[in-house]
Amino acid sequence: MLRSFGKFFGLAGVRLGFALAAPALAARLNASLGPWAVSGPAIAIAEAALADTPWMDATRASLHEAAQQLDNVIADAGLEVVGGTSLFRLAQTGEAANLCDRLGRAGILVRRFDEHPTWLRFGLPAGETEWSRLRAALAS
Repeated sequence: MLRSFGKFFGLAGVRLGFALAAPALAARLNASLGPWAVSGPAIAIAEAALADTPWMDATRASLHEAAQQLDNVIADAGLEVVGGTSLFRLAQTGEAANLCDRLGRAGILVRRFDEHPTWLRFGLPAGETEWSRLRAALAS
């Protein structure tokens, strides 16, 4: 399983990658990817972050709650939640292109998918101001 380190910890600038795998799979990954240099500061940041279990537990709970809140906001706007993670939600609507444009004009960026033109990916709003702005933009 591969996960994004930077997104969960809010450290997008940290260039860090690693995989936890059974020895045979790790060898295959190493053969396919080759050496992956990770800087000393990135390793130190990762060690500190991964050792902070109370922060990770609280963050997981907070993200879960925020994802549930986003599901409610999306559903209240008449969109269908079709997937996602605790970091983003995937919604479906026949008006995805128009909604994406309208939200963009309101300063809210969502991701469209060429291969699934009815889908939009919503990130979690950062604070109450952003939650209010999203609700207002969806209601307009």
